Amino acid sequence: MVDSASGASVLAGKIDTLFRIVRRPNREPYSNEEVARACREATGETFSATYLWQLRTGRRDNPTKRHLEALAQFFQVPPAYFFDDEQGAVIAEELELLGALRDSGVRDVALRAVTLSPDGLATISDMIEAIARREAGRGQ
Repeated sequence: MVDSASGASVLAGKIDTLFRIVRRPNREPYSNEEVARACREATGETFSATYLWQLRTGRRDNPTKRHLEALAQFFQVPPAYFFDDEQGAVIAEELELLGALRDSGVRDVALRAVTLSPDGLATISDMIEAIARREAGRGQ
């Protein structure tokens, strides 16, 4: 599906992002074996944990459309995540947001912010930006 080395790294990054953000209900990451098994069951095709690891690390870059569709199904993202760069970027942003909301501190701030006025939200946003700049300056 992907011709160039940079395309392989993009695909590997997309797959690895799914593993990093989409987790089991207990928040543990899925293993390559679990995902490969589910993809084998979904497609009926060969799909090993080693093959999945190769895709995740960019060592292989030629999955079939069915393999990518099976991965999309397992991680509950649209297949466009793999096939459409623009759509993939939007989905990746949504995944990052969902990943951040897993953190109870972030979730608590977000839930409290729901009731704030636009001015209050702007103030909170300015404070977060100032803290982020300060922490980036300290290398955190």
